[in-house]
Amino acid sequence: MMHSKAQIVATLSSAFEGPERLKAMIDHQLDVVRLNFSWGDLDIRVKQIALIRELAKECGRRIPILIDLPGPRVQEGAEHTYDREAVSALTDRDRGFIKFGASQGVEYIAVSFVGGPQDILACREAIKTSSGSQRIVAKIERKIALERIDEIIAVTDAVMVARGDLGNEIPLEAIPFAQDMIIKKCKAAGKPVITATQMMLTMVDNPIPTRAEVTDVANAILEGSDAVMLSEETAKGKYPVETVAMMERIVLEAEKHMGGRLVINPL
Repeated sequence: MMHSKAQIVATLSSAFEGPERLKAMIDHQLDVVRLNFSWGDLDIRVKQIALIRELAKECGRRIPILIDLPGPRVQEGAEHTYDREAVSALTDRDRGFIKFGASQGVEYIAVSFVGGPQDILACREAIKTSSGSQRIVAKIERKIALERIDEIIAVTDAVMVARGDLGNEIPLEAIPFAQDMIIKKCKAAGKPVITATQMMLTMVDNPIPTRAEVTDVANAILEGSDAVMLSEETAKGKYPVETVAMMERIVLEAEKHMGGRLVINPL
């Protein structure tokens, strides 16, 4: 089976599930597992991490784990925002999760609601204090992060274009151009970049994506994304395996149309 050069990141739910679904996603070219620490308890996360490691070993593949920190997130019913008065994007709760991630040997820590390079440096110090060596992913979700994007790229290991929260900070019609700008800057700096949020959202409830979603995923690859990410689609959707399989098909097709000039910085 062909495997795309760009990687697929998929989010697990906050509940522990048996190995069947996750193994099927890995068989359909899931590359990186994301654990959203805005939800769930650590006992379940320990079990999930152990299962990921076990299945990766069985499949003879390296499946990195990405812990996504909640940051100064504020839940408002079914929606969320963030504490705009917070001095740092890194909270005491985040520091506890970093210590946990270091103890579990996960590969990546994603910092939410990054405001500037100081948030990445604070995370790196927290990782060092926890005797960890995790690489850092800066999530670009705030207008100020766009304004300081060069400084952030300079100190982080990778970048995530987190289009959901970013869409609450800038006009929706500006998101494609912010995405293109971030990807170009990351490629120029040699830093991996992940494009995320609502890439195949209709597959939460439907077995096939819309034509617009297919185009969105393909364009993210054509622009130079090193990875594309699934959130609700695999965390709580009815068709997680089919979603990963479809995304892999789209990514492979997009790469075919890049004339063999694709340069990927692997996560």
